[in-house]
Amino acid sequence: MTASRFLLTGCAGMIGYHTAKHLLDEGHHVTGVDLITPDKGPQLKEWRMKQLEDHDRFTSHREDVRDKDTMGNLFEEDAYAGVLHLAAMAGVRDSLEHPHLYHETNATATLNLLEHCRHHDVDDIVIASTSSLYGHWNDVPFTETARTRRPPSPYAASKKAAEAYASTYNELYGINAIVPRYFTVYGPAGRPDMAVYRFVRWISEDEPLTVYGDGTQRRDFTYVTDIARGTVACLDADGFEVINLGNDDPIELKDLIATIQKHVGKQGVIEHEEAHPADMDATWADISKARKLLGWEPQVPLDEGIRRTVTWWEEEKDWAMDVSLT
Repeated sequence: MTASRFLLTGCAGMIGYHTAKHLLDEGHHVTGVDLITPDKGPQLKEWRMKQLEDHDRFTSHREDVRDKDTMGNLFEEDAYAGVLHLAAMAGVRDSLEHPHLYHETNATATLNLLEHCRHHDVDDIVIASTSSLYGHWNDVPFTETARTRRPPSPYAASKKAAEAYASTYNELYGINAIVPRYFTVYGPAGRPDMAVYRFVRWISEDEPLTVYGDGTQRRDFTYVTDIARGTVACLDADGFEVINLGNDDPIELKDLIATIQKHVGKQGVIEHEEAHPADMDATWADISKARKLLGWEPQVPLDEGIRRTVTWWEEEKDWAMDVSLT
């Protein structure tokens, strides 16, 4: 891919930050957009944004992706080789409390960006989606052709709406709209509401570790740089495609905890609570399509990914201890 300029929304999020770094490392220019909302660790978002703003080929805009006119101005100011739309309200449980916010951020903002791509001759857009769409009724491993007509949460429903808009704009206007579905992403500077970040902190700092359910639920934990690499690879695909990006190697939560304990060098004090009804029993990505269309597969095994994540925590915990986990 020749050096180009890309518009990347959600650049201060975990996946957005690592995706921006990947693009910059490849020699591209990145226009990054992130409002830095007060949820899910604003200190972490500021830390990620600062790392990116130190790069001379990165331009930051602290704007709301829901604002059609503001985003339109960015399309007027620069010509983009492609758009990577990673900004989102994430999380199943919070979406039950704030469904309208999730719809506006995940569905309406996607429609706005597709309209801007149409009117500014941007042929390629990548729109992040989620494995939460697969629900409880599909067999694992999940394939992209599995039933997703009954999203199990407002979060999943908002992402399904975004996927539908992507398909429509490909059909009507020929925009290459590629939709990666992410599976349980983790890594350094991760989201503080997710298990890996919490477990590393709790075990490292001798805090009680809360597990919802009995710990036998399985997740396809996928290291964030693998996800970033796959997301950028989606820019080379054509048409409308939904593509799983996952590790293809799910493990039980209790085994994840054991791996974290090994790298931290401590045993955690585990407290069990009832499983949340919106949580899935298992996630597992069939990634044969990603291998075929993108030439992509994960490279970082869980043991190494956890080691890197623990190392980041140890280096940054002086300020990261102040990050709320809610």
